[in-house]
Amino acid sequence: MAFEATKREWGELYAFFRLLADGYVYAGTADAKKNEDLRHPVAMVQREEHDGTRQYIVEDEYIYIKGENIDKRIPREDFAIVANLVLDAVKQSKEMDVTSPDGVEEFLDEVAIFDLEAKTEDRTDFYVAFYSVHAPLVGFCVRSRLSPMFPLLDGGRTANFKFEQTGVKFATPTVNKINAFGEEEDVVGRMLMIERLGGVLKFNDAADKVFRSNLHMIDLHFPRVLGEMCRSMHLEGITRVSELTELVKQINPLKIKDELITKHRYYEHKMKEFLLALAFGMRPAKMYNGTDSAVAGFLMVDGAGEVLCYQKSERQTFADFLYQNTRLEKGPTAKDKYGYLEKENGVYYFKLNLKIGLVKR
Repeated sequence: MAFEATKREWGELYAFFRLLADGYVYAGTADAKKNEDLRHPVAMVQREEHDGTRQYIVEDEYIYIKGENIDKRIPREDFAIVANLVLDAVKQSKEMDVTSPDGVEEFLDEVAIFDLEAKTEDRTDFYVAFYSVHAPLVGFCVRSRLSPMFPLLDGGRTANFKFEQTGVKFATPTVNKINAFGEEEDVVGRMLMIERLGGVLKFNDAADKVFRSNLHMIDLHFPRVLGEMCRSMHLEGITRVSELTELVKQINPLKIKDELITKHRYYEHKMKEFLLALAFGMRPAKMYNGTDSAVAGFLMVDGAGEVLCYQKSERQTFADFLYQNTRLEKGPTAKDKYGYLEKENGVYYFKLNLKIGLVKR
């Protein structure tokens, strides 16, 4: 009997099967292409299931599955067949939920896979040992361009920045009029209305003290940089992180010297450090002390089904990939509590939210 799963769930399973079927994975380039000169042999994949940890050891013609309640060998070509069936089904479906193709459910029963998304406490999807089964395990998250992707940063209201409303002191009826302007998500409309009425939105700080401290670990002035990027995203309609960073270089909110901007590439460097910190586990509401989480890389499934590997050991390429392939996104204003004038201690503030996702193409 067929069952349904989301494209995201199928994406994780596809990447898992593809690694086992191929027995290798290509490193990705900064522009999300395959690096033909860097192929990593996969010796073993370790994955969590409902009944404990499983190891999938890559042999010449078989995958040796070893776990508490399983000890068997399955032909590698079976994993390749099922991976292709899953890929075709996901690519052909216009719906978010995809029905399992014929033969897939029977195969999942045979290899005793019941959780399409691994249930882990450390936010990894599975671990990979390259070159040898005795090599250190590398924790990976799967990101698939064939489905909606989890954001790199989705902190909700803890990822808000405060802008103090200065210039003109608005009466309460004026504030109410501004907050009632446009549709609920028309943040830029309310920002422009404040401007038209003589108001100025002056950057104040990150709204949440934990998030503020986390950003200070990148740079003591980094909240201001991100705040200006959020403002520019709304007012200029630019979303890509690389393009917003170029704009921030021109604005130069920190008023640093030209040499630091052009020769040392200060703003690009700080942004890449931040994106890597997010990839390796920084979260807005959890104290960050520079220690990385168990996640040490991404496996990116591109639109054609190619699996690309980005990992901590290839740090510069990973940083460049994140820099070139991320964008700022707009979260819901009601849920994330931003986009309106709010009074705190007699002062009006306007909040903007930071959400960062991977681009789809």
